[in-house]
Order: sequence, then structure tokens, then C-alpha cells
Amino acid sequence: MNDLDAIDKRLLACLQQDGRISNQELAQAVHLSPAQSHRRHKRLEEQGYVKGYETRLDAGKLGLGVLAYVHVTMERGHMREVARFRDTLMVLDQVQECYAVTGDFDYMLKVVARDLKQLSDFLLGTVALLPGVNGVRSSVCLDEIKSTTALPLG
Repeated sequence: MNDLDAIDKRLLACLQQDGRISNQELAQAVHLSPAQSHRRHKRLEEQGYVKGYETRLDAGKLGLGVLAYVHVTMERGHMREVARFRDTLMVLDQVQECYAVTGDFDYMLKVVARDLKQLSDFLLGTVALLPGVNGVRSSVCLDEIKSTTALPLG
């Protein structure tokens, strides 16, 4: 992040807040001409600071009322299964995020489901049966206190 100046950081902050902002509005927000704003914006994209743009949907309104964090423990000595495990996770729509982690388990998944029955069926009938999986524990979210994708740019 050493090659970012204050204007680049302001551009990124504006884009994090509203990925659909017009170039004209972006230029005004960071006090640049539209041409300068556009050049900097494109440079930030090309350098990989901006990974993409997406629309965040309301899971509850779409009937996905359960959010759970799932802790997966892999069988020891079955490293050859890790690639198959990861490849399978990539195509499971219920899995929104997956992280390899340190601690008492090997992976942490963020999973959505319609209800507790669907979550249970998914965990027991799919995740627990994936190659190399030794154990699955889940924590169901009771209330969303904070949810953001914005990174601190200070």
C-alpha cells in the first residue's frame, strides 16, 4: 500500500462506499477532473487494488434466513484429499466463504440456508461426507450486528 497516495485512498474509500458511483461524482468527491479520476481509477483496477464489483443481496428477503459458521476438521494424513475438498466447496452455492485457519479446526465456512433443517441436511449430507472430512461443528448466527466488506484505508 506504499504506492498509494491520499487521493488514491479517497478514491478507494468512495468506491467501497458506492461501487456504482459515476466517474463524474467520483471526480467531484476526490477533487479531481473526470479524466484524472478515470485514469487513477483504471490504474487502481489494473494494479489489483479493486478486485471486482458486486451487488449485495438480502439473504432474508430471498428466503435464506439462517447464517452459520461451520468449523471443519480434516483427517490427519489425508493431504491428498485437500484438493478434492477445496474443489468441491467451490461449487457449493450454500458456502459463501471458506478459509483455511489455525487452531482446533482446519477450515471455517460461512454457510447460508433457508432454515435449520436445510442447514442440518447440508452439513450432515454434504459437508460431513466430503473427502477427508473428520468432523464438522457449526455456530448459527442469532443476530447480525455488523456486516461490511469495507477495508480500513487509514
